[in-house]
Amino acid sequence: MSDDEKIEECTNILDKIINDNSIPKNIRRAAKNAKNELLSGEGDLTVRATNAISELNEVNDDPNIPIHARTEIWNAISILEGLTVED
Repeated sequence: MSDDEKIEECTNILDKIINDNSIPKNIRRAAKNAKNELLSGEGDLTVRATNAISELNEVNDDPNIPIHARTEIWNAISILEGLTVED
């Protein structure tokens, strides 16, 4: 899977979180921030992915997060961890 495909898959997951009104607003906001960071195009892809992971990790421990949202966040983090810099 190419980096572009990974980014697209991750943004699709984040969009599901952002548009799910059963998820608390702070978690949807973090997903939106992570998506914006990933798609910003500013700086190296690895740095953007790391920043997005950090944003998602901050809300992952929130006790109010629904289990389905936590699973989606784990999926997004897993995809982001797979992004690499092509030499």
